[in-house]
Amino acid sequence: MHRDKELHAFLIDKTWQMTEEWYASIDKSKATGVYASTDPKTIATLKKQNHDFHLHFCEVFVTEESKFLKDFEKWVTMIAQDDEHLNTPVTVIMAEFFKVQRQYLGFVREFVYLHEGEYSQTTIDAWNEIIINTFNKIVTWFVEENQKVATQRLEAQQEMINELSMPVIALNKQMGLLPLIGEIDTTRARFIVENTLQHCIDKDISHLLIDLSGVLIIDTMVAQQIFQLVETLSLIGVKSTLSGIRPEIAMTAVQLGLSFESITIKSNLAQAISEGSQ
Repeated sequence: MHRDKELHAFLIDKTWQMTEEWYASIDKSKATGVYASTDPKTIATLKKQNHDFHLHFCEVFVTEESKFLKDFEKWVTMIAQDDEHLNTPVTVIMAEFFKVQRQYLGFVREFVYLHEGEYSQTTIDAWNEIIINTFNKIVTWFVEENQKVATQRLEAQQEMINELSMPVIALNKQMGLLPLIGEIDTTRARFIVENTLQHCIDKDISHLLIDLSGVLIIDTMVAQQIFQLVETLSLIGVKSTLSGIRPEIAMTAVQLGLSFESITIKSNLAQAISEGSQ
């Protein structure tokens, strides 16, 4: 009931007008993210993205729903992955979506006024309903895609941070250094265990110095995992030397019943390197 070629043609003719009016409506003094940009290239891209949206959205009045949504998928995915939009609060983007929705409802009113008496209220209601329902679907779809991309990027960044925060440094052909710094939670401890083993194998390290002097806080689970790392390293033929163990870490290990008997321990890194080089 909502499909109408005349309405479609009317809206298609208004797409650039809608884009220019929408962009002009943005309060630049309060805008954030992509909407606050003064870069001509960014502004041109933003307008093109908005215009492309209109070209896709107008098809809802002439195209079967499943095909319409499939054709819209590329646009939604592109915007969700766009760096400028990823750096813009999603609530702000949603507000702009609904501002555009109001544009469509306004142009439907204009179309009805120009064709007074030609369309029933039932048909007009169907147009308004399809606009509102379709916008709701698109906004939900965008938010889900945007969140998925943002989460993937955050996980990649966290992995990179973890990688950089626990580098195994080759000191010579056989000896390596793992300087641990900052707070180590359970997730980071697991990452350290998994990647240290691989680093030692890749760099052909037979003696690893694990320096804990930069670790300020450690819980029982993490202490246990560090000792498990030492035990696992021994299974692949890598000798371990711990240095810089703070008193509170030593107390935690003792409370857990972890044994220091098979582990070489030095009070500081200098001593560990000196002995390891002999």
